[in-house]
Amino acid sequence: MSIARLQKEMLTNLPFYEERVDLACAFRWTARLNMHEAVANHFSLAVNDDGSQFLMNPNQVHFSRIKASDLLLIDANDPDTLSGPNAPDPTAWGLHGAIHRNVRHARCVMHVHSIHATVLASLADSTLPPIDQNSAIFFNRHVVDGHYGGLAFEEEGERCSQLLTDPKVKVMVMGNHGVLVIGDTVADTFNRMFYFERAAETYIKALWTGRPLRVLPDEIAEKAATEQEDYPGQAERHLSELKAILDEQEPVYRN
Repeated sequence: MSIARLQKEMLTNLPFYEERVDLACAFRWTARLNMHEAVANHFSLAVNDDGSQFLMNPNQVHFSRIKASDLLLIDANDPDTLSGPNAPDPTAWGLHGAIHRNVRHARCVMHVHSIHATVLASLADSTLPPIDQNSAIFFNRHVVDGHYGGLAFEEEGERCSQLLTDPKVKVMVMGNHGVLVIGDTVADTFNRMFYFERAAETYIKALWTGRPLRVLPDEIAEKAATEQEDYPGQAERHLSELKAILDEQEPVYRN
């Protein structure tokens, strides 16, 4: 057996290999979109039934360099997590650990300080109004946390997790901080994060004009949001296309 084939077999035998590949793709594409922030921010994916075990990026590694094999397997119920040799970032543990412990429907969690979502989070009213099709997707499906309490260590993470108990709410605008998105899979969550940033950009730039906004009626915004939720396969195809591009341009992400 060739060395290359042996290496491939070793990699594909990693626990949760396909999930790792999906996450590694999401990290790298987030960096390409300039939605990352230096070596901060974190994504996680639950891999057991109750969500208490999850994959997460290693401490302070740039999103553009993360590979499938780099991802940490974390137990949200292990109090010794931060004392281990491969300890995650303490704020990642505080925020993501609390959500995976307390919010079982949050299978995947993505937290970034992307520019336009963070501008939205800095406004006195951080609600995203339904002014176009993209922003309508989030009508009645996002919550604003207006009580920023400092870095997301364990106490702050526990507080934030309590804002996501409604399964309909998939996005938390973290006031004075950034945005956190949850979903069922990497594809579902990344697609939602992408569209929230696009929607926030449209809204912020519309405010720049100083002209009145054309806000959709509630019933039309809800209709558009429901139609998007029922739209077949878009998120999966989005991630599949991104992996196809990375397979051509930087296949090392799968290692």
